[in-house]
Amino acid sequence: MMREMATRYGRRGLGFLWVVGEPLIFCFGVIIMWLLIRQHNQHGVGVAPFVMTGYMCLLLLRHCISFSISAVGSNLGLLYHRALGPLHLHIARCILEFAGATAAFIVVYVVLFAFRQVGLPHDWLLLYTGWMLMWLMAMGTGFILSGLAMRFEIMERIVPVLTYAMIPLSGVFFMVDWIPASVRERYLFVPFPNAVEMIRSGVFGEFVITHYNVFYALGSSIVMILLGLLLIKSAEGYIEVD
Repeated sequence: MMREMATRYGRRGLGFLWVVGEPLIFCFGVIIMWLLIRQHNQHGVGVAPFVMTGYMCLLLLRHCISFSISAVGSNLGLLYHRALGPLHLHIARCILEFAGATAAFIVVYVVLFAFRQVGLPHDWLLLYTGWMLMWLMAMGTGFILSGLAMRFEIMERIVPVLTYAMIPLSGVFFMVDWIPASVRERYLFVPFPNAVEMIRSGVFGEFVITHYNVFYALGSSIVMILLGLLLIKSAEGYIEVD
């Protein structure tokens, strides 16, 4: 875990500052853009909290996937130790990504709250639950794609494309209530929007209409993690340690 922290954030912690700085720059950039065109709200939702809740989820998902893919290749030397395996590397990276993304979320929230762009969460428990489920889904997705990448080299080229394809499926840049009712129920079969909607419901409360299924989100998270763990475990024989 300590080695991963040094690799991820650097010896002086400057990398960690960027984990917080990246979402801050993005959020404020979008907020300033909307202020310039004088549209402070869309569909009754404040721009600042909407961008924050969406982008932080995307950040967590993207980082868990990208750093899971490189977990083994960046730490082949550690696999000489019998006590360590690919699963340990993946779990350590995802825990660090969760810690970094959570810290970034808190900092962004506090800054926006100080500028009166967002109020206190209306449902803390729902916010925490949605954020935890988003992490479990991101971790499961990272495990699955990494397990496939350990077997098939072409997956390393495909994963970046898949990551971009997940953006419209994740629901981070729109509310589920904004899409046609005829496809809404089917769209929620994608696990990610359920967690994003829970986070937004926890932040906005009854002021917005949200759609989600907690049990489906939890069940999907468990299935994805178990499948990912099986894929990583079964692909250990494909690792070549020089």
